[in-house]
Amino acid sequence: MTVLLFLEQMLNGLQLGVTLFLLAAGLTLVFGIMNMVNLAHGSLYMMGAYLCATFAQWSGNFFLAVLLALPVVALIGLAVEIVALRTLYARDHLDQVLATFGLILFFNELVKIVWGPVAIFMDIPPLLAGRVEFIPGAPYPVYRLAVLAVGLAVAAFLWWLITRTRLGMLIRAGAANREMVGALGVDIRLLFTLVFGLGAALAGLAGMIAGPLYVVEIGMGDAILIKTFVVIVIGGIGSIRGAFVAALIVGMVDTFGRVLPSAAGLPAALAEMMTYILMAAILFWKPRGLFPVMG
Repeated sequence: MTVLLFLEQMLNGLQLGVTLFLLAAGLTLVFGIMNMVNLAHGSLYMMGAYLCATFAQWSGNFFLAVLLALPVVALIGLAVEIVALRTLYARDHLDQVLATFGLILFFNELVKIVWGPVAIFMDIPPLLAGRVEFIPGAPYPVYRLAVLAVGLAVAAFLWWLITRTRLGMLIRAGAANREMVGALGVDIRLLFTLVFGLGAALAGLAGMIAGPLYVVEIGMGDAILIKTFVVIVIGGIGSIRGAFVAALIVGMVDTFGRVLPSAAGLPAALAEMMTYILMAAILFWKPRGLFPVMG
């Protein structure tokens, strides 16, 4: 592997990592605070991509489409939490898994009814369609750099929200001991709804920025959801810092896992195994993840 190829793949790994972080941040908060296993999180990622593609076709402006689609996805998340998930908090994880799996089927059929079974291809916005050669001899797509910048900006915003605001204080307290937070007079139901809406918006944003890079199709969130669960397990359930670090690690391992085996003549299936081997190794070393929330 040449140095230029290594640097290019490293940027690809970082870009995948921040996309995984956008998904993992909301999912780890929902899991850590609500103790809710939400398999339908990937469906919100899919809804974000479809809504953004629709608004982009209507308006002809990708950036306006993102601004319009983001609150719609958040409202969808709020509706799902209020209508379908609120009654499941006191149930065991098997009930939650079955119910949220049903939501996956519901959203897949809804997308098929509204948009049809044919995949949608989104164009990269003209403003970000070029390449920049900040690494001499290796021009890199501007859009992928923009995705990386958006992910880092969202990470900085979440750091500020979690560590510097009253809502963040309640989120951290709820992740550590939600029963105590409720006993202190905090409206746990409202906190749960706000956290779920935030997670839905982040998942939708991930789908919106991934749309021009991949095909927008039914079930597109299912495969990436598996990697997202790997991220939150490695990082520590309920930890935003853990989700960020683990997402970058998983993004790098997944990217280089697809390049190195082929370059060395090893089986391609090894690429899929490397992420799970990494997870097993980290859990053997730290069973609660890299940055566990102290309960």
